[in-house]
Amino acid sequence: MEDSQNNTGAQETPQDETKGMEFTSRIDLKDLESAVQKIKAELGKVIVGQQNMLEMLIVSILSDGHSLIEGVPGVAKTVTAKLLAKTMDVDFSRIQFTPDLMPSDILGTSVFNVKTSEFEFKKGPVFSNIVLIDEINRAPAKTQAALFEVMEERQITMDGTKYAMQPPFLVFATQNPVEQEGTYALPEAQLDRFLFKINVPYPSLEEEIVILENEHNRENKVALDLIKPVLTASQIAEYQNTIKKIIIEPNLLKYIAAITDNTRNNANLFLGASPRASLAIMNASKAMAAINGRDFVTPDDIKKIAPAVLNHRILLTPEREMEGITPDKVVAQIIEAIEIPR
Repeated sequence: MEDSQNNTGAQETPQDETKGMEFTSRIDLKDLESAVQKIKAELGKVIVGQQNMLEMLIVSILSDGHSLIEGVPGVAKTVTAKLLAKTMDVDFSRIQFTPDLMPSDILGTSVFNVKTSEFEFKKGPVFSNIVLIDEINRAPAKTQAALFEVMEERQITMDGTKYAMQPPFLVFATQNPVEQEGTYALPEAQLDRFLFKINVPYPSLEEEIVILENEHNRENKVALDLIKPVLTASQIAEYQNTIKKIIIEPNLLKYIAAITDNTRNNANLFLGASPRASLAIMNASKAMAAINGRDFVTPDDIKKIAPAVLNHRILLTPEREMEGITPDKVVAQIIEAIEIPR
């Protein structure tokens, strides 16, 4: 009996020690976590609430992906993008899309130099690190199509010459989902180039009260002047490389593939998501894990990321549209139906 008791005690000791052990990350994420907290602190000086939008935009930067921000006028879409760009010590340009905007107004154009008797390429506002496109759906199709190459390949081709973008190169675009007059729906090929479509809701009553109080107390101070840069271009590149090293288990890769595959065989959908969506979920879930201090992806990271990746890449059947079903609801049903890996 004594031997049995002694053996039991010997078996319990390692378990007790394991319970007391703290998780040690295999990848050093301290600097990255600190940078994210600094960005949130800077934006918190002006932006009230909208934590999901802020988190998704930070994830898109770390994942090296573009974001489409959708919401009614006045919910701080443009302001948030401008302030986020201000937290990074990189070039920033803002392009207001209008119905008369031409591709050359974005990309640039060749101008004849009288002195040299040669044509010179004058770069357009897209040649920047962070490009904010306001009301992207107000420009006609030919202007929207001018963004296809630069968003996917980080370069433009003009008169047979390729011009590469300097990293980081990120596009933040805003659009109003309500107003349809004078707008042009984005083609599916362009929507697919956005990592996320972030839906921005109204603030809560408590948040709106804080917004009013902050604006009143700010008096004549300009909101943009309150934000200081906390990241450099080299740091962004370093953190983007760190994200690629985040561990994701094979069963989670199968989980991502199953979610995307379901969109292609779903009775509610006319068009499913492409492999680009699977890659986007994988890369963004790695970034989500990293900003939460983990060097590995969990199913919760994938479930949190998937809606913003998929909601603009799928098309409902006409019957479901008439019933008032939304892409978000279908994505939620798909995520609920797929078995979570253990």
